[in-house]
Amino acid sequence: MNKIRTGIIRCDLHAIYYANPIQRHDPYLLRKPELGRGGYFYFYTQYNQPEQMTIPEVPGFEVTKVWDEDRQLAENMASIYYGKPQVCDRFEQVSDDVDLILIADCNEEGTDHLKLATPGLEKGIPTFVDKPFAYDVEDARALVELAQKHDTPVMSLSILRTLPHATLFRNRFKEIGEPEFGTVKGGGDTMAGHIHAINLAQHLFGAGVESVECMGRTPLAHVHLDYGGKPDRPEHGVVLNCASGVGPHCAVYASAYSGIGAVHSPALGDFEFPYGVVENLKRIKKMVQTRKPRMPYEEMIECIAIATAARLAQKERRRVYLKEV
Repeated sequence: MNKIRTGIIRCDLHAIYYANPIQRHDPYLLRKPELGRGGYFYFYTQYNQPEQMTIPEVPGFEVTKVWDEDRQLAENMASIYYGKPQVCDRFEQVSDDVDLILIADCNEEGTDHLKLATPGLEKGIPTFVDKPFAYDVEDARALVELAQKHDTPVMSLSILRTLPHATLFRNRFKEIGEPEFGTVKGGGDTMAGHIHAINLAQHLFGAGVESVECMGRTPLAHVHLDYGGKPDRPEHGVVLNCASGVGPHCAVYASAYSGIGAVHSPALGDFEFPYGVVENLKRIKKMVQTRKPRMPYEEMIECIAIATAARLAQKERRRVYLKEV
């Protein structure tokens, strides 16, 4: 097929992260804080060669339309990419004459993702919904049902769900045998961060969480994931320590423990995150080409179910089973 014409909804930092590897851009505009919003420094790390991007490009895409509620952000983003993307007046217009919709979300909680994704899915346009898939399970299921109704794929992934550096760490588990217990440190105290910790736990330790418990002053501050004795899952579960301070360059950490030892990840932060973007873009391309999501819907919904159940667990101070939500 020709280049995948891509429409981007919401022109925040994540939009720039996803556009950089697929669209020719002006690195000197990108590194201006008021335009690039910090999207230069982790893509261009050879500072004596400011025009050489050090993150792999992903060919086969073309950003043709952008929209943001703040039109100036959309105008700024279009300028970075040599004015090629058309700035739309309404988000519904982004899904006209494109092959892919990408809904970016750096700092929000996903409450508007169903609304933003609906026009494109109804037109049969494959849609990538940046993390989180939705804020609650009801919207997550509605997104899947809408996609299935129109025979159109939808996919949502945190960059930590596919981050190659996390995969390399997971490969070290064989040093200690099957992990009996795991931890994730980082993410922050909002849904925008919680979902990264949940996705990283799913990447490292697998899906199939049965119940959660939560403690702390804020929802999802400290969450225990219980797999209910499933084989090939940590017998004693995984603890997400989201409200545990911010690491250098937004770094997240993970550890795995067994009866014979422990392994600890390096910092997984801003210098590594663009490689997760590249992996996600590869999956997005496959989704468009095959018209099938490259991640099971059950696992995407499970991430949101964990967050929904954890909020209830923190509120009611009890164990909550995912089947309840």
